[in-house]
Amino acid sequence: MTTTSPGVAKQGGARVAVQRFGTFLSGMIMPNIPALIAWGIFTAFFIGVGWTPNADLATIVGPFIHYLLPILIAYTGGTMVYGVRGGVVGSIATMGAIAGSDLLIANFNAALPEGADQLGQIHMFIGAMILGPLAAWTMKLLDSLWEGKVRAGFEMLVNMFSAGIWGFVMAVVGFYPIAWLVNGIMQVLGNAVNWLVDMNLLPLTSIIIEPAKVFFLNNAINHGVLTPLGLSEAAESGSSILFLLEANPGPGVGLLLAFTFFGLGAARASAPGAAIIQFFGGIHEVYFPYALMKPALILGLIAGGMTGVTTNMLLGGALRAPAAPGSIIAVMLQTAPGAYFAVILSVVLSAAVTFLVSALILRASRKRDLQAMADTDDAFGAAITQSENAKGKESAYLQGLRSERAGAATAQKEIKNIVFACDAGMGSSAMGASVLRNKITKAGITDVTVTNKAIANLDASADLVITQNQLTDRARQKTPDAVHVSVDNFMNSPKYDEVVELVRDQHQDGA
Repeated sequence: MTTTSPGVAKQGGARVAVQRFGTFLSGMIMPNIPALIAWGIFTAFFIGVGWTPNADLATIVGPFIHYLLPILIAYTGGTMVYGVRGGVVGSIATMGAIAGSDLLIANFNAALPEGADQLGQIHMFIGAMILGPLAAWTMKLLDSLWEGKVRAGFEMLVNMFSAGIWGFVMAVVGFYPIAWLVNGIMQVLGNAVNWLVDMNLLPLTSIIIEPAKVFFLNNAINHGVLTPLGLSEAAESGSSILFLLEANPGPGVGLLLAFTFFGLGAARASAPGAAIIQFFGGIHEVYFPYALMKPALILGLIAGGMTGVTTNMLLGGALRAPAAPGSIIAVMLQTAPGAYFAVILSVVLSAAVTFLVSALILRASRKRDLQAMADTDDAFGAAITQSENAKGKESAYLQGLRSERAGAATAQKEIKNIVFACDAGMGSSAMGASVLRNKITKAGITDVTVTNKAIANLDASADLVITQNQLTDRARQKTPDAVHVSVDNFMNSPKYDEVVELVRDQHQDGA
């Protein structure tokens, strides 16, 4: 079950590094999604073009996005690195970046000739994602220098003043180089997006975004680029199309519907349930394994994504704030006034295009897929064989996954704590944990816990870790002593029954 294939680290090194970076960004953004939703509600109701304009309550909108949201993100990032102490120092540093950015913009606008277009405020989301972890990490290094060397009775004095002084230093760093750097980055990224919009090329972003999602690389793009740019645009105009580039549930549900009608075996049986969870629950990860079973289907996702973006560009579809999770419910709640027709049509058309392209691909390869299933013992084995056929040769990594399945019942470690792990530790892993928890309960096993976590939060308490295939390498690095199980689908994997059987056998042996 814990077989490690030669060369896996090299093959997945860059991918794993990007995944880890995206996961860290996601860890700073996702806990603060409620604040983003609250800001979106204020915007929807109280700004001048809102549902119920209110000049007094609208004064909350600007400080909310300019000060509160970046500081919350910085605090979360600092806490991830060095607890509450790191969060406080990171927040202080980010306040310096906010003030520095405001001064830069004011000086720039003052130098413009009369009548020239002036720059608006730049919100320090990227600055917060840099300074929060950086300030916390450097504070941690400084604390290590005098750890154990402070005289008894002076610990609190040293702790308080060292954090205050270092927060002051990092605020100055934020005020000058970081504010200048982030302003430059935001200008470059903003100009690039504006150029894509002006040239009607924004749909081409789907060529990057859709494959990135399937390989769990979307967090770096979404939280590192699209969310900060979208929030800045929404603060000025009230909405942004950028929030829909990654969150549109249309392509995913189109792919799953294609499997529902034209798929084979377990993939076809599980696709309807996956479509409901993806479309209404917003857990996009459930459709990734279906695309990985046949990589050509990524073409259908790209076509659907481009269709959705094009529709929103032509008809003015946009959201007021990020839709998280990316369910149709969240998308509708965040849709800007007057943009409902465009957004709904973009979801419908993107789903339809992905469905048609995916159906053609599935039908064209149906005979080969049937033969592959006949030569293997289950749908997961079929997926491995199909992937090897697409690759044109045997893969050590895929053979390793096959070996893991064959060895599922041979693990000797006593299993008490089972952990499902995914990027954010919320959506798909929570769903998988619920499925296995029910199976274990029905088996009459009462002293085994099943929980879900983000991969970044895995620790030595996990006896058995279940991850999707693309994320197993990272989970192994975090918990090398645990038993690791790779699944292709958190919703319906035959390995769950093997895990239950393993735990039951251990209990019987113990009895």
